[in-house]
Amino acid sequence: MKIKKSELKEFLDAKVEQYNKLDFINSDPLQIPHRYTLKEDMEISGFLAATIAWGNRKSIINNANKLQDLMGNAPYDFVMSHTNEDLERFEGFVHRTFNSVDLSYFIKGLKHIYTNHNGLESVISQNISGGSTQGAISVFKKIFFEIEHPARTTKHISDPLKGSAAKRINMWLRWNCRKDNTGVDLGIWKTINASALSCPLDVHSGNVARKLGLLKRKQNDGKALLELDTALRKLDPNDPVKYDFALFGLGVFEGF
Repeated sequence: MKIKKSELKEFLDAKVEQYNKLDFINSDPLQIPHRYTLKEDMEISGFLAATIAWGNRKSIINNANKLQDLMGNAPYDFVMSHTNEDLERFEGFVHRTFNSVDLSYFIKGLKHIYTNHNGLESVISQNISGGSTQGAISVFKKIFFEIEHPARTTKHISDPLKGSAAKRINMWLRWNCRKDNTGVDLGIWKTINASALSCPLDVHSGNVARKLGLLKRKQNDGKALLELDTALRKLDPNDPVKYDFALFGLGVFEGF
């Protein structure tokens, strides 16, 4: 299926419309933060769900739900008021290489951000430069790990300035910042413009982007992300990351 360059925007806009629907949530980890109404519960549950969002989608959602249960389905309250004894309940939790040691630190790191840095949205929004969130993600990682932490846990947050496409954290930022009339993304962060967001680049979106001529670079890394972002911003400078729905849907549901 070859799409002419002149018809590409129209084709992708139609695919965004097709997949940017509430039904999409049923098979997506985005359903986890949708369970909550408090902003902090949504951003924390989303952050943890996005952190383990690799591998089998069913297993991601099951483990993300298990995580919520372990925090009494009140993530913000748990983060802010947990004791070291409370963290013992995570013993045995594992998703791929993310285990109870990592999870226990993530709870402490989140408390540190809310207590000392005015919360997650503030850390990201204050560090955006050049109309992109990628540098802000790098600063966020530094702040998240500025208290004592296990060395192994740092690998679970990517750093775009070290060449990573940071797929999962870009996906989480899309959830928090994008607001449209379909109600799929949460739109709970008001200080970050959707124009600064980057596409969550993975094997599916990368392969589809290459077939459509939006991406030439072979690896799914930071340089590829910049190339893809540049192409998507030409299609819609105000909301480039909406095309994640089109690229992902074409790859996962249509085997494009």
